[in-house]
Amino acid sequence: MLNLVHLKVLAAVARHGSVTEAAKELHYSQSSVSHHLARLEAATGAKLLQRVGRGIRLTPEGRLLAVRATEILGRVDAAAGELAAQVGLRAGRVRLAANASVLSTIVPEAAVALGRAYPGLELILIDRHPVEALQMLRQGEIDIALIFQHADAPLEQEEGFRLVHLRDDPIYLISLKPGDSIANHRDSPWIGGCLRCQDELVTACRQEGFTPRIASLSDDMVVVQALVAAGVGVTTLPGLALRAHRRPDVHTTELTNSPRRLYAVTYGDPPDPPAIAAVLATLTEAST
Repeated sequence: MLNLVHLKVLAAVARHGSVTEAAKELHYSQSSVSHHLARLEAATGAKLLQRVGRGIRLTPEGRLLAVRATEILGRVDAAAGELAAQVGLRAGRVRLAANASVLSTIVPEAAVALGRAYPGLELILIDRHPVEALQMLRQGEIDIALIFQHADAPLEQEEGFRLVHLRDDPIYLISLKPGDSIANHRDSPWIGGCLRCQDELVTACRQEGFTPRIASLSDDMVVVQALVAAGVGVTTLPGLALRAHRRPDVHTTELTNSPRRLYAVTYGDPPDPPAIAAVLATLTEAST
């Protein structure tokens, strides 16, 4: 049986005449495109591509199937568009997972705007760290995951995940001294959080030539600032966490070389269903 994903890959290769360009359009890796094409050849029993020098070209069978694939995909898209127009956004459900700082700031603003524009749309919110949110997305338990990634870290993008960059979120040193710097706390106890947050903290300290001594652990932005205020240690927090909760008796110093990036992630092939697309658009607006 022919698979729509495989046909979409073949149509993209036919349009561009290149696996590399098709991969860029589809947001897949080149190896993933090659894998889909191999599966399609196995399913049809036909040789669809042949190598020519450093490039590829479609065989006569490949050209025939690519033409039909374009027609089939066009009809599927038309059917989806007609159904969306018929149903509209009068109803629907979108499940979204994000960590506490995002759920406390960007998401409520987006939820208000979404409720005004699409009152029949149900938005279900779940508090999860990025790794857990991506796992839930992969397993079909949610529709959108909001994750953060350190700007200097390589982005791990698995097949099927599609990412929308929402904004950069600066990281701040949280201490008791105004105008403080990380270099002043080489020997201080530090308060760490989740693994990704802790990685950000360690990276920022190593840029100053030392490894922090992490003496306390908490993911709670309220607890962390209370510990700093009590002199238990120093820490780092993202700007969205400070926007959600800010104690007046601690000081913040922006670390200009250590921002984190916030992404909205969906899973599967585009286009997104109308309800998910509406939530993504609203999140993008709320993030500016």
